Amino acid sequence: MAFTLSLVSFSCTGPIIGTLLVQAVQNASDFLFGFIPIKPLFGMLGFAVALALPFGLFAAFPSWLNSLPKSGSWMTNVKVTLGFLELALALKFLSTADMVRHWEFLKYELFIGIWIVLFLGLALYQFGFIRFAHDGPLKKITTGRWIVGLLSLAFVGYMSTGFYKPLSLLSGLAPPVHYSWWGPKSEKHDGPGCPHGLECYHDFDEAMKAAKEKNKPIFVDFTGFGCVNCRKMEETVWVKPEILKHLNEDFIVVSLYVDDQERIFPDDKQKYLIDKNNGQKLRTKGSKWSSFEINNFGISSQPYYALLANDGLTVLNPPVGGLMPEADFKAFLECGLKAFKDGKK
Repeated sequence: MAFTLSLVSFSCTGPIIGTLLVQAVQNASDFLFGFIPIKPLFGMLGFAVALALPFGLFAAFPSWLNSLPKSGSWMTNVKVTLGFLELALALKFLSTADMVRHWEFLKYELFIGIWIVLFLGLALYQFGFIRFAHDGPLKKITTGRWIVGLLSLAFVGYMSTGFYKPLSLLSGLAPPVHYSWWGPKSEKHDGPGCPHGLECYHDFDEAMKAAKEKNKPIFVDFTGFGCVNCRKMEETVWVKPEILKHLNEDFIVVSLYVDDQERIFPDDKQKYLIDKNNGQKLRTKGSKWSSFEINNFGISSQPYYALLANDGLTVLNPPVGGLMPEADFKAFLECGLKAFKDGKK
């Protein structure tokens, strides 16, 4: 159980820990007592305490387990409810694998449709219309069942609107809206599309070439198919009219997916690139862009945004990462754009 917990947990926290490790190796942090890097210390300590605390408390105070309520029909209901939720969340991870591997079968509409069926099934179970072999007789519908059932029906109604408008509550859980059979399409170049119909690139060299031709700065978006915060930024911040206008008209957008499993040389599986800094073999596009981010910016977390001049070398303003308010992101874009225009004078 501990191994499974660690495996699932670190699939999400890995990028953060990766950043801490890079800071520790490159001495990019303040030091405690002159030799202990502070950020990696407290970052690792936080993860360790959070994972170990429940097990440690129950081991130190085993009598607490006796205070838990006894199992019965309510426990069966809880297990079935969690089963429905597990199926829904499992679909999220299958969706990530679908995008990473470019299978392209679990598109946005199919994902939403399956979730609607699952939560409708959960509501019917709570109201007693669906029963399983291990369920005892349902004498009455308890308050808890009413609450879960009604919330499930309300969620089904909300998700039904997702076929004609984005679902902000599902940002990062459902596939992006542009990963769709009939949603808005983007002008894309050799790779997955970009949100909100943006023209975008997925290769840095192609983006730099376009930036020189159009005399525009480059907006570099280090992202990932499985990055929840990346989707939240795209669907709650990028979508704002002023920001979308900047991205559309003032920048060359290049989205580099660090978890893309498509091979760099699909016709020759034995061929690979070599990372000049550490000698690592780079076989996939994701490993190439991940190495690119670490070597040039000293960080391995996503989302991470950088604004470059069209020479591909000059960083216009300090890069930013993580979830950001609309005002801060807009200021970041306008600061970089001003630096680019001032540099041309």
